[in-house]
Amino acid sequence: MSREHTAILGTRGSRLALVQAEACAAALRDAGIGVEVSIIKTTSEHHPDTPLAVIDQRDVFTRQLDEALLSGEIDLAVHSLKDVPTELPEGISLSAVTRRHDPADVLVSDELYTLEDLPREAVVATSSLRRRAQLLHHRPDLEIVGIRGNVDTRVRKMREGAADAVVLARAGLERLGLDAPHTVIPTDVILPAVGQGALAVATRRDDLLGVSIRGALNHEPTERAVLAERAMLRTLEGGCRVPVGASSTTRGSVVLLTGLVISPDGALVYRGEAAGDEPEKVGNRLASDLLEQGAAVVLGEVREVRS
Repeated sequence: MSREHTAILGTRGSRLALVQAEACAAALRDAGIGVEVSIIKTTSEHHPDTPLAVIDQRDVFTRQLDEALLSGEIDLAVHSLKDVPTELPEGISLSAVTRRHDPADVLVSDELYTLEDLPREAVVATSSLRRRAQLLHHRPDLEIVGIRGNVDTRVRKMREGAADAVVLARAGLERLGLDAPHTVIPTDVILPAVGQGALAVATRRDDLLGVSIRGALNHEPTERAVLAERAMLRTLEGGCRVPVGASSTTRGSVVLLTGLVISPDGALVYRGEAAGDEPEKVGNRLASDLLEQGAAVVLGEVREVRS
């Protein structure tokens, strides 16, 4: 099939990213849309050993894919939604949000530890400031260490002695079919990242291909839920590496949203809930409530440290 009849789907090159891209490509092909997958190397892959909190760039996982999209090198890009900044580059739209997998985090360890029965002063690995802060809030005795690499690499590093356990997204393990022993951390203990568990498909705003992609891939209940979460994050002026968590559900037309801002050491926690039938208003309202509680202080300190 020639290029003019084939949509070029851009993706990162990790095993998980490729599994996610191929799943979307298969669904698009089933809908009669020809797709070819193309790997684009992103900032995070150019700096594989640098902690994500140090790469103070909200589009660390998406910038090169955005550039390829705008230049016409690719026609669509598949992202883990949690990696997508709340402010998109001019000319790019999210045409579809896929059905969400379980957004919870999991604790991976060969001993099948739960967060409660981890040994005192155990070493837990995570690359996420959000996870680190919530872990310390519930277990201040733990030693939290940074870790980079794809899902398989993180599990391998943990087994080689880098940590007693590693925290990962359940959705990633499920998509990879990785048989790593783990226990699920309830979302009322550690709130997930905004958008965690869902995939987003980005296209050029003026490309009619987006309409066909939306028809084939979009899951409206998930889209409504994550619109509320992303509106909350946008109003908080946070990025994917600030200590903000969210969980949402839909009941008919109503979105129920829980959100959290937490200091990096886990000492200060601001948490709230909101509900309504207009997702972005729900998110904005909850963000305003969290800021009024005092969350602005935490977010300001995080930004000050990074600047």
